[in-house]
Amino acid sequence: MNYIYGLLILLLLYFTVFFIIAQIKKNNSIVDIGWGLGFALLSVYSIVYGLVVNGVLTLPQLFVSLAMILWGLRLFLYISVRNFKKPEDYRYVEMRKKWGNNHPGLQAYFKVFMIQGLFMLIISATLIFVYMSPSNGNLIFLLIGAFVFLFGLGFESIGDIQLRRFLKTRTEPGKIMTSGLWKYTRHPNYFGETVVWWGIFIMVVFMPWFVIALLSPVLITLLLLFVSGIPLLEKKAMKKPGYLEYAAKTSVFFPLPPRK
Repeated sequence: MNYIYGLLILLLLYFTVFFIIAQIKKNNSIVDIGWGLGFALLSVYSIVYGLVVNGVLTLPQLFVSLAMILWGLRLFLYISVRNFKKPEDYRYVEMRKKWGNNHPGLQAYFKVFMIQGLFMLIISATLIFVYMSPSNGNLIFLLIGAFVFLFGLGFESIGDIQLRRFLKTRTEPGKIMTSGLWKYTRHPNYFGETVVWWGIFIMVVFMPWFVIALLSPVLITLLLLFVSGIPLLEKKAMKKPGYLEYAAKTSVFFPLPPRK
């Protein structure tokens, strides 16, 4: 249980620091920058814990930790560059308006920063699982999971790169992205991210009690499909000129040939 207690303390301190920075900057969307970095930090902590306590890492521990570090650092760097010197994201602006003068700082701490810490802990179920299990796993599924993970990571990375390049070079303000991977899915970054977490889960398949690790991919999939990912972006995007026509022929999530 010392491992779990350490994770809880680390998350509490981590998101409290981000909360303090956000209040100084008056920008709660800073929490988005901390999302990917937080997973990388938990993974590094887990590696150190495993080496100190056991003196060695199992293959599942190594594979899962390195995958989460790679995914987390990529996301951290991408969002940091994308949000550099930008004003607070519209989602957090709406929250401020809703809270008004009703202790907005306290509400932000618990409803934004602490809730993200809770989600991060639950989504890290696969990481926690492998460090609580002595099993060496199955090499075949470790390799299959690694392949699926790298495919998802590559997919979302390419989608992000294509979008960033498009936003930098577009000549018509408000024009929407409809080429590259965005021709086949309206949210290649979210599709890729979901594949990433299913790949990490596959790495631990057939280890004892591996179903516990299902919490990671299931929660991230539900969040992206039905809560904080696609629904929010779709609601905003539908107001853009041409988006309805784009949505009518382009899959919302799974990459598919455009409908005619």
